[in-house]
Amino acid sequence: MDILFIADPLSRFKIYKDSTYAMMAEAAKRGHTLYACEPQHLAWTGNGVEANVYRFEIVGDQTDGHRDVWYEAQPVEPRALPSFGAVLMRKDPPFDMEYVTSTWLLELAERAGARIFNKPQAIRDHSEKMAIGEFPQFVAPTLVTRDPARLRAFHAEHGDVILKPLDGMGGMGVFRVKADGMNLGSIVEMLSHDGARSVMAQKFIPEIKSGDKRILLIGGEPVPYSLARIPQGNEVRGNLAAGGLGVAQPLTARDRDIAEALGPVLKSRGLLLVGLDAIGDWLTEVNVTSPTCFREIMDQTGFDVAAMFIDALEKAVG
Repeated sequence: MDILFIADPLSRFKIYKDSTYAMMAEAAKRGHTLYACEPQHLAWTGNGVEANVYRFEIVGDQTDGHRDVWYEAQPVEPRALPSFGAVLMRKDPPFDMEYVTSTWLLELAERAGARIFNKPQAIRDHSEKMAIGEFPQFVAPTLVTRDPARLRAFHAEHGDVILKPLDGMGGMGVFRVKADGMNLGSIVEMLSHDGARSVMAQKFIPEIKSGDKRILLIGGEPVPYSLARIPQGNEVRGNLAAGGLGVAQPLTARDRDIAEALGPVLKSRGLLLVGLDAIGDWLTEVNVTSPTCFREIMDQTGFDVAAMFIDALEKAVG
């Protein structure tokens, strides 16, 4: 089938670690035809939603993740989104108004018959940080507010807390405030824009030293390995983008409890691929925009995450 990937420019891909590349390589190996575009190439014309897309082929050995030139692209052409067998929304955040507009356009295309993964409404409705509020039984003490007094009271109660913006990614804007409260006021002012924006506060979870685990759900089922992203040096953030070390490991019993509780719920909403984040026994985020960590798990364990994903995609489109 023809598969359209809506993503960042292919020229920027670091294919040795890119999960979208892993999806593309597996799809190509199975004989599917690959197309790509960026969100700004989407348009509603009055006759439906189309995009300026280009067909491309992966060149060279698909298992070699260190090629500078890895694809050959054909000329750009306009094409209606319902004409593709599947459309994969793989644009990285930030989740800003242009991202939201993309989901509106994709939803119009979906109503005309396009098969889009993840489902546009589900992407839009699931705040990656706020979504944990639906599953409080798995969540450490957490507060979301823009009231500085509530944030100060939360710190006073728990003593050691993490503060972060609701729209951050890759560990950006994450602060730890210990019992001494050093810089608490300044951090709250900065993150909340002087009370104009909401902030998430969470009790510090000491198990972060063993890693911030990414648990992948594909078609509602957990990948049997997580990727523990372990902070390095004095860093409190385990995010790979912040210099964390990724170590693949089998799911714990608690990881499976979380995955098996959330998997069917999220699948029923049209979320084919989800990245749960957990520290120790606690769920911290539910990532639905462009979950990653395929390559690290595949390289370290031999488990073919990309094959599991394309299996689920093929099943979803029938």
